[in-house]
Amino acid sequence: MTENTQQQTAPTTELPTQYAPAEVEGPLYQRWVERGYFEADAKSEKPPYTIVIPPPNVTGALHLGHAFQVTLMDALTRRKRMQGFETLWLPGMDHAGIATQNKVEQQLAEEGKSRHDLGREEFVERVWQWKDEYGGRILGQLRRLGAGLDWSRERFTMDEGLSKAVQKIFKDLYEDGLIYRAERIINWCPRCLTAISDIEVEYQDDAGELVSIRYGEGEDSLVVATTRAETMLGDTAVAVHPEDERYKHLVGRQIKLPLTDRTIPVVADEHVDPEFGTGAVKVTPAHDPNDFEIGRRHDLPSLTVMDEHGVITVHGPFLGLDRFEARSAIVGALREQGRIVAEKRPYMHSVGHCSRCKTTVEPRLSMQWWVKVGPLAQAAGDAVRDGSVEIHPKELSRRYFDWVDNMHDWCISRQLWWGHRIPIWYGPEGQVVCVGPDEEPPGTEAEGWKQDPDVLDTWFSSGLWPFSTLGWPEKTPDLAKFYSTDVLLTGHDIIFFWVARMMMFGLYAMDGEVPFKTVALTGLVRDEFGKKMSKSNPNAVDPLDWMNAYGSDAVRFTLAKGANPGADVPIGEDWVQASRNFANKIWNATRFAMMNGATIEGPLPDASEMSATDRWILSRLNETVAQVDAYYDDFQFAKLSESLYHFAWDEVFAWYVELSKTTFFAGGEGAKVSGRVLGEVLDVMLRLLHPIVPFVTDTLWTTLTGGESLVIADWPKDSGFRDEAAEREIELVQRVVTEVRRFRKEQGLQDAQKVPARLTLAGTPLVAHEAAIRQILRLQPEGEGFAATATLPVAGAEVALDLSGTIDVEAERKRLAKDLAAAEKEKAQAEAKLGNEAFLAKAPDNVVDKIKGRLAKADEDITRIRTQLEKLPQA
Repeated sequence: MTENTQQQTAPTTELPTQYAPAEVEGPLYQRWVERGYFEADAKSEKPPYTIVIPPPNVTGALHLGHAFQVTLMDALTRRKRMQGFETLWLPGMDHAGIATQNKVEQQLAEEGKSRHDLGREEFVERVWQWKDEYGGRILGQLRRLGAGLDWSRERFTMDEGLSKAVQKIFKDLYEDGLIYRAERIINWCPRCLTAISDIEVEYQDDAGELVSIRYGEGEDSLVVATTRAETMLGDTAVAVHPEDERYKHLVGRQIKLPLTDRTIPVVADEHVDPEFGTGAVKVTPAHDPNDFEIGRRHDLPSLTVMDEHGVITVHGPFLGLDRFEARSAIVGALREQGRIVAEKRPYMHSVGHCSRCKTTVEPRLSMQWWVKVGPLAQAAGDAVRDGSVEIHPKELSRRYFDWVDNMHDWCISRQLWWGHRIPIWYGPEGQVVCVGPDEEPPGTEAEGWKQDPDVLDTWFSSGLWPFSTLGWPEKTPDLAKFYSTDVLLTGHDIIFFWVARMMMFGLYAMDGEVPFKTVALTGLVRDEFGKKMSKSNPNAVDPLDWMNAYGSDAVRFTLAKGANPGADVPIGEDWVQASRNFANKIWNATRFAMMNGATIEGPLPDASEMSATDRWILSRLNETVAQVDAYYDDFQFAKLSESLYHFAWDEVFAWYVELSKTTFFAGGEGAKVSGRVLGEVLDVMLRLLHPIVPFVTDTLWTTLTGGESLVIADWPKDSGFRDEAAEREIELVQRVVTEVRRFRKEQGLQDAQKVPARLTLAGTPLVAHEAAIRQILRLQPEGEGFAATATLPVAGAEVALDLSGTIDVEAERKRLAKDLAAAEKEKAQAEAKLGNEAFLAKAPDNVVDKIKGRLAKADEDITRIRTQLEKLPQA
């Protein structure tokens, strides 16, 4: 069943009476790292298995979302390592341009300085110092979680090798005409003072104001509506639909733009919806993406009326006002002139905000660098369509196609100092030169050459992550061995940010070879009520607090147990406590088993030497191995965790150990056989559990087996052993035990209370299990004066109990009679209502359904109580 090739020593049963995660986890993880268990060998002849971690921001700290995805990736890589793959799980961090620059600028502000006081070179040096001192604490927290990453290969998106990769692909794309510079409308953050991409804009409903403004005079006037009145200062036209009869007489004519001394034309454009509002729209090409396109089609001028801070730069009365101050002032001025036709406030509408600082984004005409995504996105879509890359779960493929098939050109320049500087140099005669890695700039600043001041979008460098981290553009052994990667496991929320970028760049740079074979998409971690966790809400949880309180294994198991593909994961502290209890159960039960003869010494006995109980648990063990493998291959972490939980707690500890106690207590050959079987079961069970709960399992397994570590142990294989007859036999035992337990509970008997009983098992497979049944159920031999006061027929056998000395039969009969009367009354009332046609005609469906449920429950109670009364001893 297992093929462990590790050096083993004699096992020992020296385990503490209680499991203490805080004492075990840190030293154990350090031992794993020191012994190099997580380091991959590019020269190995083993088949490769590669995952690159989605690089956390250098500014980041571990949150439950990180812990969730890292747990799943760790489980995948630990299993593959045990299966004999040369497994590389590569760690690293993203330089996080805007976020990191903001951190250092805040630090400078506390000193009364700005980055401009330092200058670019000194500021960048200051950011590197901040990174070395404060950045990357999340990587230490990943160690705390038990992440089996190859720390010898840790990468950073600004390190020398990755910077070289960025320069190389920029130049390649530039020379292929896929990177260009153009003036377009971009999303501008007046707080971060940089362009941001569409996917870095978060939309939310804000309470604004919708004003309708009359442009022009008399019959030559029309009305436009806007929520951004301040942009009217940059209007260069009003647009109407070509077929709109209301405005055909105005098309081509000039009308007066209020508050200014300018006239603007009325143009006809099919983009305008004549059914929406008044059917006329103001056109501000420099401050709206749709207006920009209208302006291009009609050769309209683009007037920028705000600076990078969102401050008005034109028209005397409003000059110098913040955009929101200007909005109120302009509406007030229009109102004074009688040009406000209608006002609606509050007017709820969707407004874009910077995902980092939450400032309202301003569409702005700006000269920026762009990636022409058309051919790249086409290739990224085709790779999924032709099966080269599988998206899991499949139903999320549609979201991927919706994005890549409709992708706009990507603005990649950012007006920051921290990041990869755009490798473009401008010469004194208007020359534009792209400088690749290991190439010298074309000239010096003294000679009139200047490098582009902007840096690249952070997602540009992280889009190269699957191959740049392996040494590209050099043809390294790592790249040859470990590319393409096997699985990208990430949240469905960054399918646009990151997955599509990596697909485009990977296919382009690696000659059509995909960056990963499977994209396994997860949901988001939410609180136990399904609400999004947020630092601004009281439901945010620091996973380190839970790890400190309950152990890392408990947090990991809770997260894995909720991980259904693509679905959000609710989590609450009670569930982590339950997982802690599970870890304790594994510890206590394994310790008990080892103290009572569980061993892996010697070969597994032949099935003919085993009891039915032994054969049953081995049959269930192999079925569990097969089940867990199938779930892993389908990324069904919740199901595999549930399967392991049920097998360990219910089948091994609650049934097999209990059924085998009489065998162990009796000693002899049967105890030796069962001890070896139990040792085998524990060995395999701990291996199966290890990828999810590595700390407690490794500690127990090394004690049980004397092996070096589960990290490098062999993954269990399904031996094919099944014994359906034994499974049916033990199922009968379980039915007897369950039925008698239920009866005892109904009679109010304590679990430990002993009851005289006669077991009639002749002619059934239960005969061989009488001692175990009596042991589990606390059933004493009949003894002198035995009187069967209750008889339970079950599974073809009969269990007669003498309850004469254990319960007050008359009092119990009265209690049950009272409960029966209440149930019969409930039934009568429900039947009366359901038989009333007038009631049924008026009552809502949900009320009727509720009464039907009450009737069904009453019938069930009546049957149960009458059965209990029948089983009571006769007076």
